[in-house]
Amino acid sequence: MKAIIRAMNPQEYPLLREFLYQAIFQRDPQKPIPRSEIDQPSVRIYINDFGQLPDDHCLCAKRDGQIIGAVWVRNIDGFGTVDDQTPEFAISLLPDYRGQGIGTDLMEAMLDELRQAGYQRTSLAVQKDNYALRMYQKVGFKIVGENQEEYILVCELTRSNEKNH
Repeated sequence: MKAIIRAMNPQEYPLLREFLYQAIFQRDPQKPIPRSEIDQPSVRIYINDFGQLPDDHCLCAKRDGQIIGAVWVRNIDGFGTVDDQTPEFAISLLPDYRGQGIGTDLMEAMLDELRQAGYQRTSLAVQKDNYALRMYQKVGFKIVGENQEEYILVCELTRSNEKNH
């Protein structure tokens, strides 16, 4: 069963705290990263006062009466920042809903929204060993840089790069 993709309502933005935690790549599920990690300034910037910046956009996936995933972008100085004109992606799904194509659907919907809003490109950072790297590349992100642990990816949003679906 497909999920319903829609704009997240401002009163639902507090859910982004959970989705931010779920976005953290867990190398060892037996030893999860503590939830307090999302309170680090470099991490909480992804959700602090979400909806207050003009470049804040958020979509969610809903199934079985609950929000099961979210993708959001904002212009911040985050892990995947490339410049001050390029909004940075964050995406996550609740664990039981991963691997079903919902993340791809969320990504493509957000890319379409950003194109329609006139953005030229968007970026993100992903750990080099994160399985989601393949999904990001599948929807059009390309590696433009790296550090010891992460790749920096950019998706050009020009119409010529738009995929036919």
